[in-house]
Amino acid sequence: MTFLPDDLYATIERAIPIACVDFVPVRTTVDGDLEVGLILRESPYGRVWCHLGGRVRYGETVAAAIRRHSRDTLGVEPVLGDDPQPAYVYQWFPDAVRPESPETGHDERKHAIGLSYTVQLGSDAPAPRDEALDFSFFALAALPDPLWPGCERLIERMLLTRS
Repeated sequence: MTFLPDDLYATIERAIPIACVDFVPVRTTVDGDLEVGLILRESPYGRVWCHLGGRVRYGETVAAAIRRHSRDTLGVEPVLGDDPQPAYVYQWFPDAVRPESPETGHDERKHAIGLSYTVQLGSDAPAPRDEALDFSFFALAALPDPLWPGCERLIERMLLTRS
């Protein structure tokens, strides 16, 4: 697989939207309550909790991108089919070009179009690695603080459209 030099990729990120997968592990407690899994990571906004994901590589399917990001970040495989369809499409913008809309998230690094999914994890024992400093499940009424700007809205939108 061919990768772009860092300086060229940085130029591309400043010039065009980047296709990404965003995903949130979900599970149901014994009481029937839904919980979402988030990672703690360093970010342009300091240390924050956020969803998982990242860019889709050239020649990579969406399913393969979700699996790669899950393995790289948590060391576990998500449970998903070969052609998963997003629960929501969420857009992320740097503040300098962000439209005035509560329906978009903040990302100072790039303008990204996030194909957003809820997933089940194939293991109850994720092992945070790579960008993840920690991983935990949270009740929807008790999301951690601070969250990546826009992450709470993303979770809300995905779960509202979840069947």
